[in-house]
Amino acid sequence: MSDAPADEISDPRLWKKDGWIARVLKNEDDDGWAVEMTRRGDSEPALVTPWTMGRDKKNPKPLDHSAFHTLVKTVTEVLLRHEQVARARLHRTLSYADDGRRIRIDLDIVPDDDDPHAIVAAYDERTNELIRSGRTHPNFKLTATTAARFLRTGEA
Repeated sequence: MSDAPADEISDPRLWKKDGWIARVLKNEDDDGWAVEMTRRGDSEPALVTPWTMGRDKKNPKPLDHSAFHTLVKTVTEVLLRHEQVARARLHRTLSYADDGRRIRIDLDIVPDDDDPHAIVAAYDERTNELIRSGRTHPNFKLTATTAARFLRTGEA
């Protein structure tokens, strides 16, 4: 009897394990094969990549334990990079000196469909104390000049 849970599958063209589904498909763009990795519960694959031909040069190489775990590692790294890029796109930080103290200005964009905006916040870098925060438009340009104006006037 197998120790694998009932919802796990380990077939040559379909693996379901550890919250992931790997499926080998005919590549519609050429004569080769592709593998798609989909997180369980997601409607779209997180990764689609070319897949190796088998020895007969017609059929795909079968999925195995090692290939599946390599694919899981790859898709996890891809998703992590996507999250890092999204975070970098939605968050900016600028530090500068103001009257002998270091100030950090954070800009966090809120990409809301109904009410897109950004939050600007100024902190004392030494104490991490919030000095001032306010709401602004989502395409606010964070520069030393706009940061200093925000700190002085509260207008972003």
